[in-house]
Amino acid sequence: MSHEPMTAGAVQKKSKIYSLSMTAVMAAVTCVLAPMSIPIGPVPISFTNLAIYLSLYLLGWKRGTVSYLVYVLIGMVGVPVFSGFTGGMGRLLGPTGGYIVGFIPMALIAGAVIDRFRNRGIQLAGMIAGTAVCYAFGTAWYCFQAGSSVGAALGLCVFPFIPGDLVKMLIAMALGPMIRSRLEKAGLYRG
Repeated sequence: MSHEPMTAGAVQKKSKIYSLSMTAVMAAVTCVLAPMSIPIGPVPISFTNLAIYLSLYLLGWKRGTVSYLVYVLIGMVGVPVFSGFTGGMGRLLGPTGGYIVGFIPMALIAGAVIDRFRNRGIQLAGMIAGTAVCYAFGTAWYCFQAGSSVGAALGLCVFPFIPGDLVKMLIAMALGPMIRSRLEKAGLYRG
């Protein structure tokens, strides 16, 4: 067997394959976690944001956001990957569709902060800021679709979710770097 060093082109090709593979894996993880939800009202408790936070730690903001966009496209064509095992454009255009769309700026904001800062407090602040933007998108859309007042929408769609979302952020902060470290040690992580 030859152990010749890989050429720059071969390394770049291997890196692209790894990048695409991990992006697809995290989109699949989101497809598995997101449909599992607990219905508590018009907006269910979902694990979508946990999957996104983990993707951001494992893939960085660009690939983490792309993995979420792949998930959204899969759901848009009707595959039941949205909360409660639903899918289709009707779900995106329905009263809770703004939260699905709001996860996109959440991923961009939280991912940019996670990538740039190693301080856990700043990372948490970035996830909180991103989640607040998601809440704003979702609440505005819910008010428009359901004809609800902002106060009523916040009471139904935001306030009950804050404690659980904070817990999901802390879980991602604990698991994300640990998983990434293990992938690095195994030679499987290419940041």
